[in-house]
Amino acid sequence: MKLKDWDLNLKIRLGGETAANILFWTFFPYLSISFSESFGKSWAGVLLVLSQVVSVFANLLGGYCADRFGRKKMMVIASVGQGGGYGIFALASTPWLDLPAVGFAGFAIASLFGSIYWPASQAMVADVVPEKEQSAVFAIFYTSSNIAVVIGPLLGSLLYVNYPSAVLGAAGLFCVLLALLLSRKLTETRPSGGADPAGRREAVWYRAVWTQLSEYRVIASDRVFLLYVVAGVVLSQTFMQLDLLFPVFLKDTVSAVSVFPGGSWNLQLSGERLFGFLLSENGLLVALFTVLVTRWMNGLRDRYVFIGSSLVYAASIFLFGQMSTFWGFAAMMALFTLGELMSAGPQQTFIARLAPDHMRGQYYAAGSLRYTLGRTIAPLSIPLSEGIGYTPTFGLLAVLSIVSALLYHLMFNWHEKPSPAS
Repeated sequence: MKLKDWDLNLKIRLGGETAANILFWTFFPYLSISFSESFGKSWAGVLLVLSQVVSVFANLLGGYCADRFGRKKMMVIASVGQGGGYGIFALASTPWLDLPAVGFAGFAIASLFGSIYWPASQAMVADVVPEKEQSAVFAIFYTSSNIAVVIGPLLGSLLYVNYPSAVLGAAGLFCVLLALLLSRKLTETRPSGGADPAGRREAVWYRAVWTQLSEYRVIASDRVFLLYVVAGVVLSQTFMQLDLLFPVFLKDTVSAVSVFPGGSWNLQLSGERLFGFLLSENGLLVALFTVLVTRWMNGLRDRYVFIGSSLVYAASIFLFGQMSTFWGFAAMMALFTLGELMSAGPQQTFIARLAPDHMRGQYYAAGSLRYTLGRTIAPLSIPLSEGIGYTPTFGLLAVLSIVSALLYHLMFNWHEKPSPAS
């Protein structure tokens, strides 16, 4: 499906979300280091967990609201909320205030509204793109977000380190402008059956909440989908460490590493700068190879794609913790990125295949628990590494990736088993 044939909604979102992601990645890679310095490793891990607990519930609420009130409306509201959260973070980061706790609260608010935005945006793709083309479209969106991972950290090393409040303020302002653009230009894509199927609205808030939870219980009864989510949460403990444990590990263990050891041009990188390079390497590889690897994966059975991705993650994160040279770290990041690319497109298409049309938003919201619930648990790796050391922590993360491969194997056994009626 060529870009010129895309629905206008998707073209607008691709441009707007790419710019928003670039701004986000100018500061996000440096937050785990910043919070660790402000609160200590243990408290930084706990606070990151608490912020993501709220995001889990916000994500489920976002999926319900996307199906009931519309994709467009929820994306506009979420963009405004993100802008407000970044604005609070920016004010708290100014030299005359310098309030880390208030800044963290602003970040938590922005994360909450980001979780509301995500299921509506994913459901909109499934609404307007034929199933056979969805993997390619999701892959392009994924590629655009990783172009931001290349550009953002480079800009951040120049701008955020010296002007944090200005960068955060720019991110907040852009989110508000994006909300205005989405409000004026997007059209609603929610299927007609997506509104309250009974044609009524609950007058009392707690009845509406109960209705929402009841509908998510229906999703939870889909054992294939439920196991898909559980396996994804377990696997996320590996790939979430890219911007959590990795920067702290490199800062603590790498004082200086030579890019060309023994050569006449001896370029050395500190742990922080090495992390910036590796993050840009990850983003560049994703930007260059997402579509290619997705096409390759489309020729394989989903079973082999999901299980293979988990095993590649397991190998890469274990070996990453054993490296000490620049080229060793670079090679492991390339392997880590391969695991990421293998399932980037097929994961989203798998949800679309399982979800009824009128519950796409809720299925995508529940499916994104792989990220929101995963990100809730993942920061615990930071205080864990302080308690047991980095090598055992990386080993434990590799074991979790292998466990996720076993869960995917069980999931596909259930999924491919003929129903009794057939």
